[in-house]
Amino acid sequence: MRKIFLLFFIAFALTVNAQEFNIKVKVQTPKLKLADPKVFKLMEKSIGEFFNNTKWTSDEFEDYEKIEGNLVINITNEFSPTSFVADFSFQSNRPVFNSNYKTVTFNWIDKNYKFNYEELQPIDISTNVFLDDLSAILTYYGYYILAMDYDSFSSLGGTKYFDKAKEVVDGIPVNNKNYSGWNSNGKKRNRYWLVDYMLNPKFRNYRQSLYEYHRLGLDVMYKDPERGRAIIISALKEVRNIATQYPQNSIVMLFVNSKKNEIIEIYKAAGYAQRNSVYSLMSEIDPSGIEDYKSILR
Repeated sequence: MRKIFLLFFIAFALTVNAQEFNIKVKVQTPKLKLADPKVFKLMEKSIGEFFNNTKWTSDEFEDYEKIEGNLVINITNEFSPTSFVADFSFQSNRPVFNSNYKTVTFNWIDKNYKFNYEELQPIDISTNVFLDDLSAILTYYGYYILAMDYDSFSSLGGTKYFDKAKEVVDGIPVNNKNYSGWNSNGKKRNRYWLVDYMLNPKFRNYRQSLYEYHRLGLDVMYKDPERGRAIIISALKEVRNIATQYPQNSIVMLFVNSKKNEIIEIYKAAGYAQRNSVYSLMSEIDPSGIEDYKSILR
């Protein structure tokens, strides 16, 4: 479905490439004193090459099909010239059919992650075998972003890539310094739970709602905005159900991070009944943002 959609989205492409990503990487290093600044430029280049030059799937991606995104790594502390703590901010998007608009499919910050990096250190896919902390986190989110993108184009289309992300989780050694972020005993918003929820049959309808939101809702807005908004409301009802049954869970937080501003803008132009319905739903899904959702009613 992803390939079919994008063939209609752009009539043709000039070149064919195996790689799936077009990720821009930025490494920020405020107030660091121990490490050579050029190490971070090399890190930036190496991570960009890891995402954009790696073959992640068995599908062929043309230039216009590549998943665009950004990764900002904010180095917050250094233990040595080669040992760091950082916040990893990921965002990816995909085009909306017959428009110039791109919708965010993944928007997430992974905070206080410890890793080592030396000049010219290799970064490789790390699934069944743990290689190092940097390779692990980048591999995990690479597959997670792929899964979210595929889920937006076909119902449950990203399952195999959620499985790959889960393989990364399963391969983390118990004595790893970041282990609390990789296991079920950690916070409910860690890497373990972020992928576990998506593979749990109890959340199957939630994943189906992501497909409906994007493919049946956003992608029909160009020809039938009323129908598109109605389908998105139906999808939001399922998100609300998950938020109610499983409070404070990571995938609802991920949904809000990715879709909050978009939903507000979509329904500012809707009729009175739809605006009220969405305000009510989002107030339950994201109570902390209730003041922002009031702008839908104005």
